[in-house]
Amino acid sequence: MIETPSLHSLSDPLELSDAVLNEEAAATPAYGAPISELLAYFREQRHFIVVSHARPDGDAIGSVLAMGEILNQLGCTTELVLADSAPAIYRSLPGLSRINFTGTVSAAPGTPAILLECDGIERTGLKGLEGRPLINIDHHVSGRNFGAINWIDPQASAVAVMVYRIAVAAGVEITPSMATCIYAALLSDTGAFTYPNTTPESFAIAHDLTLRGANPARIARDLYFASPLSKVRLLGRALDRLEIRGSLAWSWVMLSDLESVEATAEDCEGIVGNLIAIDGIEAAFFLREQADGLIRASIRSKGDFDVSRVAEAFHGGGHRNASGCTLASPMPSAIDAVLAQLSSAGMPTT
Repeated sequence: MIETPSLHSLSDPLELSDAVLNEEAAATPAYGAPISELLAYFREQRHFIVVSHARPDGDAIGSVLAMGEILNQLGCTTELVLADSAPAIYRSLPGLSRINFTGTVSAAPGTPAILLECDGIERTGLKGLEGRPLINIDHHVSGRNFGAINWIDPQASAVAVMVYRIAVAAGVEITPSMATCIYAALLSDTGAFTYPNTTPESFAIAHDLTLRGANPARIARDLYFASPLSKVRLLGRALDRLEIRGSLAWSWVMLSDLESVEATAEDCEGIVGNLIAIDGIEAAFFLREQADGLIRASIRSKGDFDVSRVAEAFHGGGHRNASGCTLASPMPSAIDAVLAQLSSAGMPTT
């Protein structure tokens, strides 16, 4: 991985980017192959669709915007599409108005689509991707090869890291707007550089992006210090229901809870982080009732316990320490099902 002392001696942003890319390539022999294949394909095509998963988070939104800018600099036109609107904390990201949030792809048949951190078309929640050439770029351990080109790197802190690598390899300018989007994505997916997926490369890239115009203080303020009152009140409801068994914690909210404090589904984001932050807790999950009656689960862990295996049992997925899934059962049954799966995976639940 990256030797931090050598990076400290670099003053030119481009020199820093090259060091990040070259040292990562040296650590991973096959590193350059997927990017070379991608760049060759980008130069063959003139138009691309860029998408990510439904219920987009910071990594999805920031990476879609950055990928779009990279392709534009390479002379391609792009259609950026997401199935659901951006959470309020990401609405200050530059270029957000370029994303089509209607949930439908309108590009001509045959236009290739780049899917960022998705394990298939279904994960996008979009219509109109069927029958197109697909480029699959993912950093989840649950990623799978479904595209004409597949690049899956579970060691990357965020898919934005992979997008950054593409930008450097392509030789495009990492503009202040691109730097801001990638930094926000990286900050979001590493939990402000506190999650186990944080690596020396994460900090080196953050350093480079700051040199290129990303404002760490402003981005952090937008992401972590702008919670609406409704979100705080909803957190109170969830904490009132907090259950703890040994090193496991969980809670839940119903639609009626959201209605009573005038909250939205977006306000549920991050609640599970308060549960896993409790001293002595090694795993935590938070459930919320959706408008369609399904139950959405966010599962977190510390250390070596792999919650992605729990999410995959319910056809979800994600990272070792942060995953999610959806359950088609009433809340009490959903709680029991997650508890049973956690127990099966080796987490004591009594």
